Amino acid sequence: MHIAFVASECVPFSKTGGLADVVGALPRALAASGHQVSVYLPRYRQTKLTDAQTVVRSITVPFDDRYRFCSVVTGGGHSGVQFYFVDYPPYFDRDALYGTPNGDYPDNAERFALFSRAVLEASKILGVPHVFHCHDWQSALVPVLLRTQYAEDPAFRDVGTVFTIHNMGYQGLFPPDILPLLTLPWDLFTISRMEFFGNVNFLKGALVESDYVTTVSRKYSQEIQTTEYGFGLEGVLRDRAATVTGILNGVDYDEWSPQADKFIAARYSPQDLTGKAKCKQDLLASFDVTGADPSTPVIGIVSRFAAQKGFDLISQIADRLAREEMILVALGAGDKPYEEMFQRLHKQFPRKIAVKVAYDNAIAHKIEAGSDMFLMPSKYEPCGLNQIYSLKYGTVPVVRATGGLDDTIEPWDARTGKGTGFKFTEYKGEALLLTIKEALRAFRDQDSWKTLMRNGMNKDFSWNASAREYARVYDRVRLMRAGSSSQVRRNEAIDLEPITH
Repeated sequence: MHIAFVASECVPFSKTGGLADVVGALPRALAASGHQVSVYLPRYRQTKLTDAQTVVRSITVPFDDRYRFCSVVTGGGHSGVQFYFVDYPPYFDRDALYGTPNGDYPDNAERFALFSRAVLEASKILGVPHVFHCHDWQSALVPVLLRTQYAEDPAFRDVGTVFTIHNMGYQGLFPPDILPLLTLPWDLFTISRMEFFGNVNFLKGALVESDYVTTVSRKYSQEIQTTEYGFGLEGVLRDRAATVTGILNGVDYDEWSPQADKFIAARYSPQDLTGKAKCKQDLLASFDVTGADPSTPVIGIVSRFAAQKGFDLISQIADRLAREEMILVALGAGDKPYEEMFQRLHKQFPRKIAVKVAYDNAIAHKIEAGSDMFLMPSKYEPCGLNQIYSLKYGTVPVVRATGGLDDTIEPWDARTGKGTGFKFTEYKGEALLLTIKEALRAFRDQDSWKTLMRNGMNKDFSWNASAREYARVYDRVRLMRAGSSSQVRRNEAIDLEPITH
């Protein structure tokens, strides 16, 4: 089967978050299982291509004010996956992918509308897939266009669409006059299609028009159908409930494993944990923490500094947490109030709390390897990857039981020796503090703690199982679009078996 991924970012070419990791890894896993996979991306300023060759010289994209003309270049094949890049410098040759510190680029609707149309036109030349797999609002117009302006195009008659929500909090909201500018029909501006409280909602359009909707963990697929987590679109998702499913993200163990990590001070494994002590020493040195007792537990954080990530809870308990026997190291950047909060806490508790306001991949690896625990108190978390990385590094996760965090972490039971981490449910600082204290108490029994570490290190969250689940979704979509309505109807539930690890 030929699957074409359409996304706004992908490692190693461009990245702002976990979306890039998924689009970098899932296509490789699908290709390894025998599928033909293409990936379409914008060509940003930061996109580095060693041998870019133009494969589609000119694509005409209509806008209400004037035509725009873009091209498509190839990034070559990698691990069986073919990469293509939509090249239009006026839209994509910029300092950042989506905006500046002052906010989103004001022409983001035009930028990603051009991208979506260019993908459809390029695929007619480069190969029409059986399924377009689109990711987040930046590619949401692909399923919308296929079911509206391209509905009569024989090239796409049997082409299916799968749309993956990576974070419901980002929807692509624009004023109504964007529709004529993008030459989209006004009949899309209805409550049953793309209208959303007086605005045009790109994400909503994809949720309505795609054949299947997936998200990145089973728990999150349930949460986004509730008022608390649906961001106003929970009703749309409940209407599509039979064709909404959660498939847990995998991780790339070639990059994230203490047995192969090129960034850490010493390598180690479940059979030989001695290297972790060296990694801990190296981590503390990286944060200029000196004179610490090697037996003091280190709690690590690697995160975007945003309200979603639960940092308001840390603010509530910081004074009491600093009285515990522990050291907290945090790496991240984002919202100024949280950057300033961590800097303030470091000044207040210089021997207990250390921070680097940045994103540094090497330091992120050092935190995973050198910490004893990893903290993720998120208000919501569609999947989360760092808690899965932490398991592999024997760095015990302390998480809130939401989304993928709840799906991937099993509560530790010292009596049975089962479990992989610590969880709390109530979104309150007190609940977080009690759970951290529980983990700190468990750390004192090092024999038991090593059992807990090894439980996590022996888990397998590689992409293979997730890729098989996606392949089953593609099969359903392909059958449906081919007209086998008697076998698979639009409103038929996907009977997917849970992914076990």
